[in-house]
Amino acid sequence: MDTNDLENNYLTLVGKVTGEKRFSHEIYGERFYIFNLEIPRLSGNSDIIPITVSERLIQEETLQEGKKLLVKGQFRSYNSYENEKNRLILTVFTKDIVELKEEDEEEENEIVKKDIVTNEVVLIGYICKKPIYRQTPFGREISDILLAVNRAYNKSDYIPCIAWGRNARFCQNLEVGSQVKIVGRVQSRTYEKKHEDGTVETRVAYEVSIGSLEVIEEKNTEKEVETENQEAV
Repeated sequence: MDTNDLENNYLTLVGKVTGEKRFSHEIYGERFYIFNLEIPRLSGNSDIIPITVSERLIQEETLQEGKKLLVKGQFRSYNSYENEKNRLILTVFTKDIVELKEEDEEEENEIVKKDIVTNEVVLIGYICKKPIYRQTPFGREISDILLAVNRAYNKSDYIPCIAWGRNARFCQNLEVGSQVKIVGRVQSRTYEKKHEDGTVETRVAYEVSIGSLEVIEEKNTEKEVETENQEAV
């Protein structure tokens, strides 16, 4: 299937820079940096999302602590080998970045006019593992999905996604290889990893919280699953 990675995987984030930028890697003389973007939720909590950006898209002051930025790009994954173990690393790859000046009301109004949301990601990909359906002790329904999203040069990004409620119940019946379109938000959460020696390590996981999901059928028709926008706290 001939795919356009810009159509299969795109996101918009608006948030504030938190922490210091770090050098990531260099390709053909082009240096890339990673920084964290803090994006508020309606609940009052925030997601802290890692952003990868080329030096050619920023100036020195762009990534200063507290700067408000509009980031457009893709949610990508790569494998990291640590202690002979493979680990999936997720980051936002920046295609465009704009500094937003909070005191500039006219600029803020333009953003509202363009209906730019603070956290939205759209993915079109394939179910590559059987979804895992479960219920929390409080009866909340959840399905874990791993989505393979095609990228240029025969590469793919593997994106963990979470469905809730009726969407979760529906997703448990999706077959491996099903093509779906997902609209949601990028979220971060902390969890504890227990090692064999008994030590406990606190880690951060990144995933897409699904707001709506469509199954793309063979004859270019789409079956839309009832949207259930739920925000994980």
